[in-house]
Amino acid sequence: MGVPKEGYEQVAISLAPIETDMTLEDFLESDIEGYEYVKGALIPMPPTSGEHGDISTNLFLSLGPYVHQNQLGRVYTSDTGFQIGERVLMPDIAFVASARLPEDRHRAFAIPPDLAIEVVSRTDIQYNVVEKALVYLSAGVRLVWVIESVAKTVTVYRSETDIELLTSDDTLSGEDVVEGFSCQVAQLFE
Repeated sequence: MGVPKEGYEQVAISLAPIETDMTLEDFLESDIEGYEYVKGALIPMPPTSGEHGDISTNLFLSLGPYVHQNQLGRVYTSDTGFQIGERVLMPDIAFVASARLPEDRHRAFAIPPDLAIEVVSRTDIQYNVVEKALVYLSAGVRLVWVIESVAKTVTVYRSETDIELLTSDDTLSGEDVVEGFSCQVAQLFE
């Protein structure tokens, strides 16, 4: 038994960006959840797959305790919004160093994270993922990891010209952003 054609149309419509006259400041003050704000449009953030959740959880369970034990800052999940230039984006995982943590945490952060991590979903378009990584960097994010499950790779973005592809045999490092943190890339896909 399948979903009627009208159901598919409704899903496609509900995932389309919603143009709005809401300003960035309005969005930051709102209590709207489940959307990113990009150039005057609300971008729905649909639920992710179990595979996406497994990868995010594997990394969170390594990164979170390390950051906490070493009192480096905070690690946030995908329901936390960050102001990235004129956008509010929700990385799958984000790290903010202690020295940069704002006191007011009752709304989306008005700062970019130090590390933004995106796990590529089956519905993501490669162009959009790369664009998002570059937008993070231009807003001051110091390190971006893009995790891709099919090839089991992590693309590390340090700048527009310093990009490295890591495979399952490689070690992922927090470099000077999350000093001392490392894990095997293969561990993310277990």
